[in-house]
Formats: sequence, C-alpha cells, structure tokens
Amino acid sequence: MASWDPEQYARFADERARPFHELVARIPTTAPVAVVDLGCGPGTLTATLAARYPDAAVLGIDASPQMLAAAAPLATPQLSFQLGDIAGWRPQRGSVDVIVANASLQWVPDHAALLPVLAAALDDGGTLAFQVPTGGPILDASVLDPAVPGPRGASPVREPAWYVRTLAGLGLAVDAWETTYYHVLPGDDPVLEWFSGTGLRPYFDALSGAALDDFRARVAAELRQRYPREPFGTILPFPRLFVVAHRP
Repeated sequence: MASWDPEQYARFADERARPFHELVARIPTTAPVAVVDLGCGPGTLTATLAARYPDAAVLGIDASPQMLAAAAPLATPQLSFQLGDIAGWRPQRGSVDVIVANASLQWVPDHAALLPVLAAALDDGGTLAFQVPTGGPILDASVLDPAVPGPRGASPVREPAWYVRTLAGLGLAVDAWETTYYHVLPGDDPVLEWFSGTGLRPYFDALSGAALDDFRARVAAELRQRYPREPFGTILPFPRLFVVAHRP
C-alpha cells in the first residue's frame, strides 16, 4: 500500500475539496445518526460532515497512519478517526445513515465487490455517496520503471451506467453524473505536484536516491509536454464520476 504525505496532498486543497462539497450537497438524508467517511485522509473534509450533521456521530476511516496523524487534532466527542482498510470494512447491516467515499474507491481494486456491503450497511433513508476520478495522465510505459509495482493498466472504475444498474439492483434510488474540472494550476511542474500527492505515490515509495530523482525528471518532462504552462498557469482537465444512491 502506498504511503501518503498529508502536506503534499494538501497543496491543492481547494481543488480537491470542490468535488467533495458538490457530492455532499446532493445527499438527500437530512437527519443522520451515524455518518462514515471512507478514505478520510487528513480529516479536514470529514470535519465539515460533522458541522453539516451536528446530531450525528461521524467516523473517518483511512488506511494511512500519516493521514490519521494529521486528522487526530480534529477529533471531538462527535468526530472520531479510525485506522482501517476500505476493502475490509464490514459494518453491521442497517447501521449507517450516510456513507461518503470521496476519491477513495478507485484505490480498491475490486471495489465493485464492496458495493453490496456498503448498500447493506445503509439504514432506511440512508445514502451512499461517492465520487471517483475517471481519467488523468496515463504515462508512457517507457517512463515507468518496470521493476516498480504501480497502478498500471485499466482503472478499476466502471462505466457510469454500470454503477446505476448495480446499485439500483441493490434496491437503491441512484443519481449519477459526470463532471470535468479544468483546474488552472500555478507554479512550476504543477501537474507533477498534483499527482505526487496521489497516483504517483506507489512509485515514489519504491524508489530512492538517484533512481527516484531520475524517475521524477522523466515524469516531469512528459507532463510538461502534455500540459504546457501558459501565461496564466497550467490547465489540468480532470473528469470525475459522482454517484448518490439512496435507500427509500
């Protein structure tokens, strides 16, 4: 499992937060008692769930000790954090009112098998809300070190209609949509910096010293070619799929 750097991840905090807020705004459940944030990261967005649902117990779950260390100061009697793997989470049936997974399910290779578990966890009137990236730089194989295990190949994210059919088949009313964000990023090599906080982490973990420096230089060169810097910044198109599934 890749390690996570909360400071690196937070470099584009506003851009990463916007999809979360747009997802949560569509949740129809109004008075939840139990709320879970799967893949809570440094906890800043999980804390907004506690503010949105002041009468709910809010739990953030993440597999990264580094992220949970950053989240720990945000804990309150209402808001708690727990180390755990999303793929292995097995809540009791009907025990949760709102489940949020913001840009986290794509890290679970067989997250399709997890959907029935999440649907069964919802109480009557409960909602599962998640968003996942559906695109991004797919680096040329010549740039990637074949000795380094990493996220090669097809994304585990399915077509939007598949999620609608699957969740509807589990008895949920489904609202799904896609959005492409056109982020304007400042600074030098901003696309490299963006993915240094997410998709490139497995490679960075596996390399060190001159090998890591060489890898970063090769990736940076390719990304600069694909996403050239303009006078106002660098444009990064970033498509995402949103799904809000509600148990009537």
